[in-house]
Amino acid sequence: MITRRLLLTGGATGLVLALAGTWRPGTSIADEVFEVTHTEAEWRRMLTADQYAVLREAATERPYTSPLLHEERSGKFACAGCDLDLFSSTTKFDSGTGWPSFWSPLDNAVGTTRDTSYGMIRTAVHCRRCGGHLGHLFDDGPAPTGLRYCMDGVAMTFKPAAA
Repeated sequence: MITRRLLLTGGATGLVLALAGTWRPGTSIADEVFEVTHTEAEWRRMLTADQYAVLREAATERPYTSPLLHEERSGKFACAGCDLDLFSSTTKFDSGTGWPSFWSPLDNAVGTTRDTSYGMIRTAVHCRRCGGHLGHLFDDGPAPTGLRYCMDGVAMTFKPAAA
């Protein structure tokens, strides 16, 4: 006889088993070798606490908190960890999500990994030179690529174009 308790227990067990293969605290790029490397202590000295949390621990900044969200000047957005130019201001757009968004990175600037944290399947974006976590890639962006590189502003700096 199927009781409510049996049904709830079975459903909860099924959910736990379904998520067991996808639940992880963050992304993993451990097998990649990067040009710029530092010890954990060196990264902590070089970066602010918020930058460290995002770049080195794959945290996410709160939406609508980054000054880069409203950066409208011409220039380049660079990695806060190693200063590699990542995105041009010409590809930046307002996605309405609360994070700086771009429809394309600069050539040879970023790498991606599969991120299965928190029971979701996403594409994580990292700096190809230092491996710093930058944000996530989605396929709901504007033309011409249809992509949205949703970046944590704290993971980047802005370099205005020369006048």
